[in-house]
Amino acid sequence: MQIEILIRSFLDGAYDERLLDIYADEAKISYQRERYINAIKKFEQCYKPGDVELFSAPGRSEIGGNHTDHQNGEVLAASVNLDTIGIVKKTDDNVIRLVSDNYDEIIIRLDDVSVNEKEKETTKALIKGVVSGFLERKYAVGGFQAYITSDVLIGAGLSSSAAFETLIGTVVSGLYNHAEIPAVTIAQTGRYAENVYFGKPSGLMDQMACAIGGMVYIDFENEEKPQVEKIDADFEKAGLTLCIVDTKGSHAGLTHEYAQIPVEMKQIAAHFGKNVLREVEEKDFYAALPVLCKESGDRAVLRAIHFFAEDERVVKEVNALRAGDWNRFLKLVKESGDSSYKYLQNVYVSHDTVSEPVAIALAVSEWALADKGVCRVHGGGFAGTIQAFVKEAAVLDYKNAMEAVFGADSCHVLKIRRYGGIRVIG
Repeated sequence: MQIEILIRSFLDGAYDERLLDIYADEAKISYQRERYINAIKKFEQCYKPGDVELFSAPGRSEIGGNHTDHQNGEVLAASVNLDTIGIVKKTDDNVIRLVSDNYDEIIIRLDDVSVNEKEKETTKALIKGVVSGFLERKYAVGGFQAYITSDVLIGAGLSSSAAFETLIGTVVSGLYNHAEIPAVTIAQTGRYAENVYFGKPSGLMDQMACAIGGMVYIDFENEEKPQVEKIDADFEKAGLTLCIVDTKGSHAGLTHEYAQIPVEMKQIAAHFGKNVLREVEEKDFYAALPVLCKESGDRAVLRAIHFFAEDERVVKEVNALRAGDWNRFLKLVKESGDSSYKYLQNVYVSHDTVSEPVAIALAVSEWALADKGVCRVHGGGFAGTIQAFVKEAAVLDYKNAMEAVFGADSCHVLKIRRYGGIRVIG
């Protein structure tokens, strides 16, 4: 669609219904309308006018299954109404040209998308990885120009990188594959890009939640063909609000801490001749506990204890939601957080006694909420964010209490979005 027509249509409110459908919050319509108009104008500044399409991919919130995905475990996750959007124009020059917010233009020639060690931990690596993953799976790829902007908080446990990977995958699917690449395939390709090209070890949960959308229960026992079930749970009807608190803690220097979790869990699995803990019988694990403590150390054993309990807890959470048993669900969320704190040990770094923002956030949350909600560490841990489910009447007080400690706009009141990666207009 022509840029001038798009802008006029947004200004006239022609897409307000579409925006409400995607972002699930009437109070955010004006913000989203202005955001899309600004992004379209930015595209026009970067590239020649022409027919463009609009794409979106959401951030995600992990609800259950903290560090279970990389052990082929089970997770409960949901897409949220923060997202990465792209204004995109298809080209026939076999080149991807992309500007992301205020960063320099990235140019990728599609005749060379090989791994480059010098590009590790860059946006360019993620794009090349997604393209390479599609080529390996025999999907069509091609050139495009794009301006991309995101309000998914970077480093805040909402998977900004997975949202970006999902957006690129959705664009390639929409432009060159009739929008027919399955969401699971887009997710698997995003994870491939992050693991192989970007150089970050991760499971598949982030990409799956971003690509599929809504609240999803995912069983990764067969990682090539994960079992996915959408869960119909209305938090608003239950009088609960999802809050994510950004503690502003830096993730710098924490890659090793994250990487050690799957490494230590797999050490335990290797004792039994298995690749991941999902393949180990829990009773066999407990029977071998004395030997495992000597072989792998106590922390690895405690992290395995977390896995077995957390994997089972995900199923209990799903059953509670199916039954509409919200008290049971909240109890399980709190148990998940307690297990991450005590056994998984990803709330703070053991050698740093000065900076423990996630631990502080959990302590303040428990004080502020009392019986009005529950909280837990969110995502990878160590820094970043916590998650809270707060009773509706207590949301403002909770937000004020957290922002008194962590600053203005550190507490984000979110809604679950029903869509994963999608073409918004085009």
